[in-house]
Amino acid sequence: MIEVLPDMPRGVTGIRVSGRIRGDELREFKPAMDELMETGEIRMVEVIAPDYEGFGPGGLAEDLKLGLGLLTRHHSAFKRIAVVSDKEWVAHAMHAFAWMVPGELAMFGLDELERAKEWAAG
Repeated sequence: MIEVLPDMPRGVTGIRVSGRIRGDELREFKPAMDELMETGEIRMVEVIAPDYEGFGPGGLAEDLKLGLGLLTRHHSAFKRIAVVSDKEWVAHAMHAFAWMVPGELAMFGLDELERAKEWAAG
């Protein structure tokens, strides 16, 4: 499941992922991402819930298509991305792939959500 988080600082978009992310969910979420791209500056907080299990049917392919499309069209718009999770594998993955992400990327624990919001807005 993908949901937009309320109570984010001005200019910051927050999302929370949980369970298994399916391809149809990502296609449904694409308009929200397109709207984010129109701001000209991307500041994001992504919370990876404790029950997040990865991708379900079609999820990985759709995620790659959405992510790579956004990166190629809006590379310079990415400013700050805060990833919030207590999953050790998420931290390892973020460190391994950080070189691919434009802008700044930072990891926070689930108990640091407010700090992640402030950092992303900063």
